Amino acid sequence: MDLLVSCGEVISSVIVANTLRKRGLDAMVLTGGQAGIITDSNFTNAIIMRVEPDHLVRHINEGKIVVVAGFQGVTESGDITTLGRGGSDTTAAALGAALNAAVVDVFTDVDGVKTADPKIVPGARTISQMTYDEVAQIAVQGGRVVHPRAVEICMRANVPLRIRSTFDDSPGTLVAGFLEEGDKWPELAAAKPVTAVAHISPVTQFRLTALGEWATGSGVLALFRRLADAGISVDMISVTPRERCFTVAEKMAEKALATLRAAGLDPEVRRQCAKVSVVGHGMTGRPGVMAKVAEALAEAGVEIIQTADSHTTISCLVPAADLEGAVRALHDKFELGGKGECSAGS
Repeated sequence: MDLLVSCGEVISSVIVANTLRKRGLDAMVLTGGQAGIITDSNFTNAIIMRVEPDHLVRHINEGKIVVVAGFQGVTESGDITTLGRGGSDTTAAALGAALNAAVVDVFTDVDGVKTADPKIVPGARTISQMTYDEVAQIAVQGGRVVHPRAVEICMRANVPLRIRSTFDDSPGTLVAGFLEEGDKWPELAAAKPVTAVAHISPVTQFRLTALGEWATGSGVLALFRRLADAGISVDMISVTPRERCFTVAEKMAEKALATLRAAGLDPEVRRQCAKVSVVGHGMTGRPGVMAKVAEALAEAGVEIIQTADSHTTISCLVPAADLEGAVRALHDKFELGGKGECSAGS
């Protein structure tokens, strides 16, 4: 199946290279394997283990423009693999890291990362500069502009990443770390606590109170191990002596319910919820951000069902019917619209 699916990127790469050659440029094509992308053997969702770019570098040093088929690689034994969702982004990031690129440009159908989903907030703005962690968190919390795995690869290699539009010459969003004075890219200083609002919907909340044998520390481990063994990913986890609370994607709700009941548990289930998150490097150690989140949602009449946080995110579980109102309220409360481009550094 991976061999079949990988053909699409190979065909596209040949078309791109042929277009360049018609413009008088010396272009050629390499498959992911020929470019040295070595993966594990988790077919349809393989992980890049390393890149051996010698063959690619040789052609580049000969002055050729090398078009590499994305979304694919090979195992140690030479079997073709594909990388799953976001595989093209991941390919670009991995090659950029292996080649010590000055910057990796990812061209997509939007002009960069927005302060919120423009379908919900028409006044959402393009963010000119962001940190790696902010973009990765936005991707994890529901934004789909770039895959978090690609951001992680660029972050580890300290290679700046630009998210740009295929359809115009706008500068897009620059994603980088804190850089030394005099470096090519400006320092990203967090002036505002929140950079963007992201969301995931629908999700289902499970609340367990009659814990019985599952009330001990080993019971916590056993409970979440059962869910993991069933292939169920949990989120917004809250564990107290009297209660276990977490969410799952709506499509996994019935499977999660069956798994819990098979363990002798009778969870309280709340369906049709949404997770709304504010993301920003500048909230770390800054008091009052949660108070402002709560104030914004209260003013909009949105119930907060549950919360979770990290050093760059605060997430609230809300009724799915109130999702759009919640996103708009948070976007307005943290003044993310403004005029012109927004920046995490200005």
